[in-house]
Amino acid sequence: GPESFETPTAEIGALISEVAQFAGFRLHYPLNRAEYRDEFIVFQGASYLRAVSRGQTYGLSARGLAIDVAEPTGEEFPTFRRFWIERPSSRANAIVVHALLDSPRVAGAYRFGIYPGAPTTIDVDATLIPRAPLTHVGLGTLTSMFMHGAIDPPDRPDYRPAVHDSLGLAMVTGQGERLWRPLGNPAALQVSAFVDENPKGFGLIQRTREFSQFQDLEARYDMRPSAWVAPRGDWGAGFVNLVEIPSPFEGNDNIVAYWRPNRRLEAGVAFPFSYRLTWPNDYPPPQDIAPVSRSAFGLALADGKQQFVVDYGAAPGIAAGEVTAHVSVSAGQVLETRVQPNLPTGGFRVFVTFDPGTAPFCEIRLQPLMNGKPVGETWLNRWLRS
Repeated sequence: GPESFETPTAEIGALISEVAQFAGFRLHYPLNRAEYRDEFIVFQGASYLRAVSRGQTYGLSARGLAIDVAEPTGEEFPTFRRFWIERPSSRANAIVVHALLDSPRVAGAYRFGIYPGAPTTIDVDATLIPRAPLTHVGLGTLTSMFMHGAIDPPDRPDYRPAVHDSLGLAMVTGQGERLWRPLGNPAALQVSAFVDENPKGFGLIQRTREFSQFQDLEARYDMRPSAWVAPRGDWGAGFVNLVEIPSPFEGNDNIVAYWRPNRRLEAGVAFPFSYRLTWPNDYPPPQDIAPVSRSAFGLALADGKQQFVVDYGAAPGIAAGEVTAHVSVSAGQVLETRVQPNLPTGGFRVFVTFDPGTAPFCEIRLQPLMNGKPVGETWLNRWLRS
């Protein structure tokens, strides 16, 4: 009803209350051309929000806070109970939204400084007040979808080569190392922890931007945004947690990524944190570090052994013929590592053939080197016995 809103005039309040079933709100701005105000961000449901940058369509979501993701006791879903929207001037290119987050075990005050553009940027400043001790919270939570792609083919035939909102999890560690972890749609729930201290950033990235890679005329996965979380201030010790949930349907968000601090949040003690959330097409590494462009899995032609193939894009100053790859596995042994120049792309391809032995899973780490220095993103992946 009208009592749910505080508006500049009673007429506006009456109009909003007539809509009924109010679940959130959307903001509009001339993002792509001056004469049309595009919808570019929506806050809707629990603590979820989605945004787009110029030339994009909606894809993955962000969340104000996650609690107890994938815990046996079940997940707690905080909700934005109340919003305050600062009215911008007619010439403003930014808007400020305040929100009250509420949950059985925590309350939070949020400020979102929102800048539509290329990329759309949101500065998030939050203070949590736990009502009870919290041992498992997710900061900068991102929620996405991965059904199938080159590294994880579909379980049933599909005319589309790939179906996903995000291709991989990218990270920049506190030491500045660039990491890339391709996403998958596993047969059983998978949780992966990437331990770090004072991370510089992480995000779910839709690096593939060519329509031909997806062939979906309706969903246009090639136009979906990436999302990048850049902490402001020190987030301390903890880990980026990646949760991959088995899913038979592309309408389900089955990928969750967030920062989980090691420290426990105590009841009644304020916990402030801030970060910048951007929605770019990609978050590429610096020019002298080659980005992972494609990850694929198969059996080696010669002997049928397990094999990953990782393609790296071109980068200035990197002579593909001089690149070596340092590979380690958590179980079994590496049988062969081979680096091959990729003439069509100007980058290079790394073949990793390995024998996992009897292990049910195997963590693989690959780092391209030239003259002993890293020249590509460190590629991480988990092989699972099918």
